[in-house]
Amino acid sequence: MATIAENIQEQHERIAKACAQAGRSVQSVTLLVVSKTFPASAVQAAFEAGERRFGENYVQEGLDKIAELSALRPQLEWHLIGPLQSNKTRPVAENFDWVHSVDRLKTAERLAEQRPSHLPPLDICLQVNISAEASKSGLLPGEVASLAQAVQALPRLRLRGLMAIPEPAADFETQRQPHRALAALLAALNRDLGLAMDTLSIGMSADLEAAIAEGATLVRVGSAIFGARQSTT
Repeated sequence: MATIAENIQEQHERIAKACAQAGRSVQSVTLLVVSKTFPASAVQAAFEAGERRFGENYVQEGLDKIAELSALRPQLEWHLIGPLQSNKTRPVAENFDWVHSVDRLKTAERLAEQRPSHLPPLDICLQVNISAEASKSGLLPGEVASLAQAVQALPRLRLRGLMAIPEPAADFETQRQPHRALAALLAALNRDLGLAMDTLSIGMSADLEAAIAEGATLVRVGSAIFGARQSTT
């Protein structure tokens, strides 16, 4: 069985190959290691392999790992990529560096109010339901502009870009379509609203290449690094 370090190296090689095929610089794509359901020891192993950015889906699990790895805190960047309920915004505002899943103004307002003044602004991505799936969270594309303008005006937050979890697709060309749509939406918002968003948080273990082909700047990879998800029950 490959080690976490070997798996990380393989993912960086995938990213480099996908960037080369897309005519992009490898420096334009960041790997976010998704550590949900895996223990702090797995994060430690990834850290020792050179990784510094970690994504968590569950607020309490993320907070527990941040506390357990507090000695490494100055060197780590913690991203909340899962759903965020309004009643859990305070610990997120106080402990995380990024939130990828903002899709309501109330959530953004609470994060802005609760972000400590001694910390840098909290980096924010708006979650877009780019495939219009009934079961998915996120804004429909037509709803993004108004929330983007509102978030841009809030203190203690920095609007960085858009995040999506597209509907799974088996073939490369079909995978590319929602990624292309999200990239076009970000470009249109920047152009029409005078925004300066620079982040497309799209692409996971199964569709990393398609996402990079369409402009992903941050790819979220967990299972290809740590293995099959562990049960949270």
